[in-house]
Amino acid sequence: MKTAKSYSSTIKRKSLLRTLVCVFFCAISLGPFLLLVMNATRTSDAIKAGISLIPSTHLLENWKNLLIKQNGMQITLQRAALNSLLITVPGTFCAVYFSAMTAYGIHAYDFKLKKVAWAFIMAIMMVPNQITIIGFYRFMLKMGLVDTYVPLIVPAIASPAVVFFMKQYMESTLSIEMVEASRIDGSGELRTFNRIIMPIMKPAVATQAIFQFIAQWNNLFTPTIMLTTDSKKTLPMFVQLLSSNQFRTDYGVVYVGLFVTIIPLVVVYLILSKYIVAGVALGGVKG
Repeated sequence: MKTAKSYSSTIKRKSLLRTLVCVFFCAISLGPFLLLVMNATRTSDAIKAGISLIPSTHLLENWKNLLIKQNGMQITLQRAALNSLLITVPGTFCAVYFSAMTAYGIHAYDFKLKKVAWAFIMAIMMVPNQITIIGFYRFMLKMGLVDTYVPLIVPAIASPAVVFFMKQYMESTLSIEMVEASRIDGSGELRTFNRIIMPIMKPAVATQAIFQFIAQWNNLFTPTIMLTTDSKKTLPMFVQLLSSNQFRTDYGVVYVGLFVTIIPLVVVYLILSKYIVAGVALGGVKG
């Protein structure tokens, strides 16, 4: 039999191994982010010379060059950031709220075509947006919605991947008896969903809100096709203009632009991450 000392030593070795693995993957995850921040402080020639994780002193210079070079463009950094927010915030809300509502409807109600509806949602989840973009563009063109933000916001209501995640979370946390009790107490369906279901779904909502915000904020494919007016372009499109032929040699400016684009993502994560941690802790206690 193993002694208590040897058993403790084994536990310590396993704990150390897990820690090293976590540190390794953390370094891999944060490496590109750290490299982006470091390059934002370096000159274009230094960036071309090779990779360096040592910060330089050219951040303000690159920022000033960005502000100068945007004067030759049809859109400013501030306007592009505002355009991205006008698309991302309502798009994220639509994706999370209506997907949770759809998942709740499938989870809490029994109807004849329930399995068919769920299978249809799963099938749609497998279809890439690139396949349907031509038909979608022609449809928006006939409706006169090209070069508006409507095609970039309203379709977010139909997010099969978010619906799938929400339904799986409901199956593990939401009791049908709770819904039935609220109905007996006279609560309407919409009130039950908003006052009871959504608070229970906070960890799932926070998780998907982060993912959807990132996806909407970084989306370059659909806005490039739908938006033609320069003043309506989003922040990723603005950064793409910095990478065009006119500015391709000034990588310091490009990296400063990229650095600006990730700031809202970090802020949103810091705001919503506490709900994710709370949800994981609650699940651990229940287990």
